[in-house]
Amino acid sequence: MQGKHIILGITGSIAAYKAAYLVRGFIKKGAEVKIIMTENAKQFITPLTMATLSQNPIAVDFFDPTNGEWHSHVELGLWADVFLVAPATANTIGKMANGIADNLLTTTFLSAKCATVVVPAMDVDMYTHPAMRNNLNTLRNMGVSILEPETGELASGLLGKGRMPEPETILEYMESFFNKEQFMSKKKVLITAGPTYEKIDPVRFIGNYSSGKMGYALADECAKQGAEVCLISGPVSIKPTHNNIKVISVESANEMYIATNEQFKQVDIAILCAAVADFTPDHKDDNKIKRTKDSLTLNLVPTQDIASELGKSKKTNQILVGFALETNDETANAIDKLKRKNLDFIVLNSLNDDKSCFGYDTNKICIIDKKGVINKFPLKDKREVAKDIINKITTWKD
Repeated sequence: MQGKHIILGITGSIAAYKAAYLVRGFIKKGAEVKIIMTENAKQFITPLTMATLSQNPIAVDFFDPTNGEWHSHVELGLWADVFLVAPATANTIGKMANGIADNLLTTTFLSAKCATVVVPAMDVDMYTHPAMRNNLNTLRNMGVSILEPETGELASGLLGKGRMPEPETILEYMESFFNKEQFMSKKKVLITAGPTYEKIDPVRFIGNYSSGKMGYALADECAKQGAEVCLISGPVSIKPTHNNIKVISVESANEMYIATNEQFKQVDIAILCAAVADFTPDHKDDNKIKRTKDSLTLNLVPTQDIASELGKSKKTNQILVGFALETNDETANAIDKLKRKNLDFIVLNSLNDDKSCFGYDTNKICIIDKKGVINKFPLKDKREVAKDIINKITTWKD
């Protein structure tokens, strides 16, 4: 964290006292901290305490009423490497998610160019309320990182999830956050996503149920961590949420093969998440095939194997990640694919897992690397799954 610029937003939660220890930890690690407090935050910890610890004046209002000094939300946002809101109350999270700029903290969030991390702190019933879940999902879709609260005794006396993590946990998270950002900010990443459509005639095709959600989540996460992303996408109805993503739209497996091979030469990392057709009709009719009383026979031929082709040309400094969707002998089949196609690791999905794979917002994966290490993960939102996969990449050592 040496030399990093951190804005710490403190809101009106009993957990605000932990912010003092958090600032002290950042300063010890060589970071510079500027603090924005809401009015309610001042009821839990004083601006004098935070100013002393951060060695910087505290900003609460848009200007200092004693001398008229203006606190520019634009300059604050440009200065920072990260905007950390800890603790973040339900009220502030709701404002951030819905673009309500009625105080300096939320206005700075809307104008900040840096990454944002939110650490919720509230009672369990508030945290589990559908409105809160929607607000947190909205922030995630904006590219905001959410450090989940812990389960424990809450200020209300209840036991449940909503407790702000201890400062040591947040410091560890932020160190990891900066390490990932530093790693990915230097990288060019190629990602394939979605299905392919193999034409039979002008109105019919062979395809699959892939929505592209997993590949697009990976693209957004890589871009959020500073990578330059090229997303080669089959036909989908979604768009990336991050600006730093170049999208190349394709339809068929052959088009994806050509585009992927052209882009692979200039990237550091390739993640092959697309559900590419293994077979395509050997003949495409120029006109619509008319219905007759006779049966219709299609002769299917294999498509070109993108993963295998890239595995053959992969350089020692490139990382190649594949996906495997299996229905039986999942691990054995994934390991076989990993070895045959010269992948660094493979992400295994199983159609036997409920609420995962095609069409769902959630996924359950297992990551297998070429050293034989197997990491299994529970069912998660695909945005969180993307973080697990990128974390494997950023910590990978061949």
